[in-house]
Amino acid sequence: MDDDRHRPTLLERLGALIMREPEDREQLVELLRSANSRGLLDGEALAMIEGVLQVSEMQARDIMIPRAQMDVIDISDPPDRFIPLVIQTGHSRFPVFGENKDDVIGILLAKDLLRYYAGEEEFDVREMLRPAVFIPEAKPLNVLLREFRKNRNHMAIVVDEYGGVAGLVTIEDVIEQIVGDIEDEYDFEDVEDNIVPEKGGQYRVKALAEIADFNAAFGTDYSDKEFDTVGGLVMSRFGHVPKRGEQVSFDNLTFKVLRADSRRLHLLQVTRKK
Repeated sequence: MDDDRHRPTLLERLGALIMREPEDREQLVELLRSANSRGLLDGEALAMIEGVLQVSEMQARDIMIPRAQMDVIDISDPPDRFIPLVIQTGHSRFPVFGENKDDVIGILLAKDLLRYYAGEEEFDVREMLRPAVFIPEAKPLNVLLREFRKNRNHMAIVVDEYGGVAGLVTIEDVIEQIVGDIEDEYDFEDVEDNIVPEKGGQYRVKALAEIADFNAAFGTDYSDKEFDTVGGLVMSRFGHVPKRGEQVSFDNLTFKVLRADSRRLHLLQVTRKK
C-alpha cells in the first residue's frame, strides 16, 4: 500500500465542505462556522470572511457618521480658531464648508497645516483643499471600498436624495466592518436584545439602544429630546469620543466603554453603584 498517497490540503478540505452548495448567506455562514469548529478554518479568518459578507449587504447610510456628529471646519475661520479642533479629535481629514454644512467645498488634510506652523506668510486654507467626493446614502459598501482603493480617496461625503449632507464615511470605517472584530472579545453583535444582564449585576448595552428602552430597564428618566440613543447620552457626558476602557459615572450608574472606534461608541458595560 502506498504510504505517500495524496492527503487533502486545507483548501481542498474546505472546498469539499462547502461543495454542498449553500442556498443562501445563512447556510454559507453556517458551513464556515462548522469549518471553524472542525479546525479547518481559524477564528480570525472566519471573522474576516463574515465581515466581507456583511459589507457586501450594507450601504453607506449604515455606517456613516451622521451630519450632527461630523467634525467640520468653516472656511471663514482663521487657523488659530480651528486648529484646536484638529488637535483634539486627531482626525487626518476634515470636511470644509462654505455658507453652511450642506456646502462642502473640499477636504483639508491635517498634515497640510504643517505649512502654517512653518510660518508661511501667505497661508491660504482654500488653496490647500482636496476635492470632496460625494456619494448617495444607498451606495453599497463593497462598491465604495473598491472606488476608495482605485481612486486613492479616504473620505466621502454622503448626501441624501435632496442633495443635502447626511454624513460622511471613510475607508477606515469600511475596513473596520471587515477586520474590526478580530481583536474584540465582546462578541455581542449577534444578540438581538440591546440590553443584556450579566453576572454581578452588570449589563451589556449597545450604544444604539434607545433612551426609552434604557429607562425601562434601569428605572431612569432620561429625556429622548436631545439624544435618541444611550451612546449619544454617554458621549455627551464624556465630552469627546471615548476609547475602549474609559468610563464615566453619573446618576448612580457607571458606564464603561467596551467597544468604540475613532468616531462613535458601539458597546457599553453599565453597572449600578452599590
